[in-house]
Amino acid sequence: MSKIFTPTNQIRLTNVAIVRLKKGGKRFEIACYRNKVLSWRNKLEKDIDEVLQTHTVFTNVSKGQVAKKEDLVKVFGKEDLTEICKEILEKGELQVSDKERQSQIDSLFKDIATTVADKCVNPETKRPYPVSIIEKAMKDIHLSVNVNRGAKQQALEVIQQLKKEIPLERAQMRVRILLTGKEAKKTKDKVVKLAMSVEEENWDSGTANIICLIDPGNFRTLDEMIRTETKGTGQFELLNLKEMVEGEQAL
Repeated sequence: MSKIFTPTNQIRLTNVAIVRLKKGGKRFEIACYRNKVLSWRNKLEKDIDEVLQTHTVFTNVSKGQVAKKEDLVKVFGKEDLTEICKEILEKGELQVSDKERQSQIDSLFKDIATTVADKCVNPETKRPYPVSIIEKAMKDIHLSVNVNRGAKQQALEVIQQLKKEIPLERAQMRVRILLTGKEAKKTKDKVVKLAMSVEEENWDSGTANIICLIDPGNFRTLDEMIRTETKGTGQFELLNLKEMVEGEQAL
């Protein structure tokens, strides 16, 4: 019976996301798992093995053609395949179909709007905007999203642009929470997990008095949680807003 041999410089992969980088007049590609490329770029995924299907650099993933070692050394100045893969992953372009790209754009658009809604308030009402209002404002300014950059990165720039369209202020909410009853400690633990920082926490005769800073996006969640967990006996009060100064750039 005849045998079919696969050349040793060819590797076949399926269900793959390809990242391509053109450098030194040559094309290099790596094979990644779907949905993991953006997770890596957004610093959500830190394990390179969860991103790469193989620590191999190709000239053409679809044809299974592996890049020559001498070309890699000449162009990248190093032999470590994993480090070369990381550079391609960071600087290369993710290859997707038109349908996939549109799906990515739609998903990223919503992620950016959600991030803005989570971090900002309407300074006139001192309350967060619904995500739908932020999305509409983004469409009104004809915002174009970049699929090679993360939602949080782009949200910072979008906030500045949206300020020309709607009243918008990046801020955290300083709130006071009063909890009583036997479930007070259990509820307090849940509350603290949603807070950015706790400024004060005092207990008096089984009643917790907590002052903390929260992201606007958690306001409704906390309000509902406190009403449900305490069966209406808890109190949740907005004290004021803490504006985020220009130096506090991280979202």
